[in-house]
Amino acid sequence: MNLKNSLFRLGTFLFVLVTGIGPAFCNELPSWNDTAAKREILNFVERTTTEGSPDYLPRDQRISVFDNDGTLICEQPIYIQFAFALNRVKELAPTKPEWINKEPFTAALDGRMNGNGLTHEDQNRDFAKLVWSTSENQAAGDLAIAAWDWLDRAENPSLKKPYQKTVYLPMRELLEFLRSKGFQTYIVSGGGSEFVRAYSQKFYGIPPEQIIGSQAKMVFVERNGRHEVVMESEPEYFTNGPAKPFAIVRNIGKRPVLAFGNSDGDLEMLLWTTTGGGPRLGLLLHHDDEKREFAYDRASVVGRLDKALDEATKRNWRVVSMKNDWKQVFP
Repeated sequence: MNLKNSLFRLGTFLFVLVTGIGPAFCNELPSWNDTAAKREILNFVERTTTEGSPDYLPRDQRISVFDNDGTLICEQPIYIQFAFALNRVKELAPTKPEWINKEPFTAALDGRMNGNGLTHEDQNRDFAKLVWSTSENQAAGDLAIAAWDWLDRAENPSLKKPYQKTVYLPMRELLEFLRSKGFQTYIVSGGGSEFVRAYSQKFYGIPPEQIIGSQAKMVFVERNGRHEVVMESEPEYFTNGPAKPFAIVRNIGKRPVLAFGNSDGDLEMLLWTTTGGGPRLGLLLHHDDEKREFAYDRASVVGRLDKALDEATKRNWRVVSMKNDWKQVFP
């Protein structure tokens, strides 16, 4: 036992000597390889949370924002909410005869809309149409119940895993680590707020009030003596691209100090986060691991990473390689 303790202390000393990271941080993020990406994250957190450090940030300034699909959870072959909407079309079709000969509903019903053969623009357009149409007249709380009921039995069609098993373990560790150091962890997603809130607490430990997503128009109605907030079939706003910083201002009122994304839809969020004053950290997850997950970037229909990848080089954002920086991908 004494020998083990001595070896542990020696290992800790060498880690601190090589990385410059204090002993309180060296055992964090166990599913990450000991690469420059992990060291940069740990160093940033140590500098911003250690009193007396020139980069120290009070707790109310420790704001971190994360994209959802493709950053925290697998997004291939189609976005999770897209898959949910396709299932909802089939469930609701008997009450919606007008959908039978109307696209994209016809394609959803006959199985043609599975993510194959669609352009990036087509997928975004059809995704929005199906999501808002299948949410119409739904009370916000009822949609969350329906979403969780589906998630509890659905699985990723390519990986053949329940969706909860496609959460990235290294990202779950990072979220927990940041919260342990006083950071607030927000999700800023193009997915619908009500949908992501259905699972954010269970999947990521992030409460519903820290979800900033796309939002349908809503109305306040009375149904059988009960008052409800009901969703309409049109979006109030779509939280993607430039709309992400707008949504952060609207919901948080502060510029984050850390942003983590994986696609061009996160570009403006990273630009806005990293061009503020003081310590800043921008991170992009690069899907380059075809053996354990998928490999895609510039030409992908889902989660295209092109402009943001070029910008990462110019602005010294850390590009996290799934293949090289992560020991383990899924739980």
